[in-house]
Amino acid sequence: MPSARLDTTSPPPGWLAILSLMTAVWLSALDQSIANTALPAIAAALQHTPAESVWILHAYQLAVVATLLPFAALGDLWGARRVFMAGVALFNLAAVSSALAPSLEWLAVSRAVQGIGASGLMSVNLALVRQIFPNNRLGQGVGLNAFIVGSGYSLGPVVASLLLSVAPWPWLFGCMVPLGMLGWVLGWRFLPHPIEINRQQPFDLLLALLSALCFASLIFCLSAVAQQKSGDVLATSLGVMIVSGYALLRRQRGHTAPMLPVDLLRRPLFSLSVFTSICSFATQGLAYVALPFFFLNELQLSAVACGTLMTVWAGVVAVAAPLAGRLSDRHSPAIMGGVGLCILSVGMGWLSQITPGTAPSTIGVGMAICGIGFGLFQSPNLRAIMSSSPPERSSGASGMVALARLIGQASGAALVALCFNLFAPVGAGQAIVLGAITAGLGGILSISRLWAR
Repeated sequence: MPSARLDTTSPPPGWLAILSLMTAVWLSALDQSIANTALPAIAAALQHTPAESVWILHAYQLAVVATLLPFAALGDLWGARRVFMAGVALFNLAAVSSALAPSLEWLAVSRAVQGIGASGLMSVNLALVRQIFPNNRLGQGVGLNAFIVGSGYSLGPVVASLLLSVAPWPWLFGCMVPLGMLGWVLGWRFLPHPIEINRQQPFDLLLALLSALCFASLIFCLSAVAQQKSGDVLATSLGVMIVSGYALLRRQRGHTAPMLPVDLLRRPLFSLSVFTSICSFATQGLAYVALPFFFLNELQLSAVACGTLMTVWAGVVAVAAPLAGRLSDRHSPAIMGGVGLCILSVGMGWLSQITPGTAPSTIGVGMAICGIGFGLFQSPNLRAIMSSSPPERSSGASGMVALARLIGQASGAALVALCFNLFAPVGAGQAIVLGAITAGLGGILSISRLWAR
C-alpha cells in the first residue's frame, strides 16, 4: 500500500518553514490563554452571567476534542501540510468572525469554528516537525514546539490585560489575524510536501462522526461527574460514549490507518508515553484551575500577585523545554520524563503546604519547581511518542499527542470542580494535593518505559 514517505536524514529545509509552523502553533496557544483571561470582561460587555459566558470556552474545547482524530487521520491520508494549511485558514476566518460578534451566541459559534481550525493545525503540527527535523534532531524540534506553546500560554494573561486596558474585547481576536495570515503565507511557500500520499483508502465520514461523538461525550461525562449532575445525565452521556466508542472500533476494524490509532496503542512504548502524558496534563489542569482560587481565596493574595505567580510556571516551562528537547536526543526519555514528573510532584507538594502569610518569593520557588519539572518532562515525552510510531503514521501520533493533552487537562479541571464540591471551602488546596499524586503516578509510568519495547 502506498504511504507517505518522509526523508528523516536530510537537514531541515530552512527556518522559514519552522517560522510558519511555530507562528500558527503560538497563536493557538495564545488564543486559549487570552480567552480564559478575558472571559469576565467579555461576559460583562455582552451582558451575560459568568455561567452563560463559559460556553465561549466549552464550545471551543468540545470542537477541538471532537475533531482532533479525524484531522489526524486526514493528515495520514492527504498529507499533514494540507490539513495544517486548512486549519490555519479556518482559524483566521473564525478570528475575524469572533471579533465581529454582536452577541454571546454568535461568539460561541465562532469560537467553535475557531476550535475546529485550531484542531486542524494542532493535530498535525508534530507530524510536520518530524518532517522538518531529521531523526537526530527531533528532540530539538519538539523542544522548540514546547517552548512556543509555553510562551503562548504564559504571555496570554499579559497580552489580554494590556489590550483590555486600551481597547474593547473584540481586539483580542482581531489582533491575531495579521500574524495568522503571515503564518499561512509562509506555510504555503515553505512547508515541506511529502513525496507520496496514500490515496487508496478514502476518508470515512461516518468514522469521523463516531470519533467526534465518542470524545465529545467523554469530555461532557467528565464535566457531569465533576458538577455532580443527576444520574440520568451521567448515564446518558456515559452510554453515548460507550456505544459510539464500540461502533468506532467496529467500523475501523481492518483499516490500515485507523482513526483511533489502536495499532499504535498496541506498542508498549507509545501507549505508556500517551498515558504518562495524560497524567502530566491532568496535573497541569488541576494546577492551572485550582491555583488562582488557592492564591486569591485561601492565601488572600492580590490579583496582581496571583497573575505574576501563574506566569512563573509557564515562563520556566518555556525556558526548560528547549534544553530538555536537546538532551532527549542523547538521553533516555523514560529517565528524563520520570525525573521531571517527580520534580513536578515535589513542586505541587510544596505548594500544597503554603499557608496564609507566606512570602510570595517562597510561593514563586514552588511554581518554578513545577515549571522545571513539567519542562523536563514534556519535550522528551513528545520525542518518545513521535519516534515510537512509523513515519507514515506521524499524523496519527501527532493527533494522539494533542488528544492526550486535552483529555488530561479536561480531567484535571473536572477533578478541581469535584474537589470544590466535596471539600469547600478548602477544595483548591485538596486539588493541589491531588495534582502531586497524579504527577507521581505519571513519573512511575515514565520510568516503566525503560522495560517497554
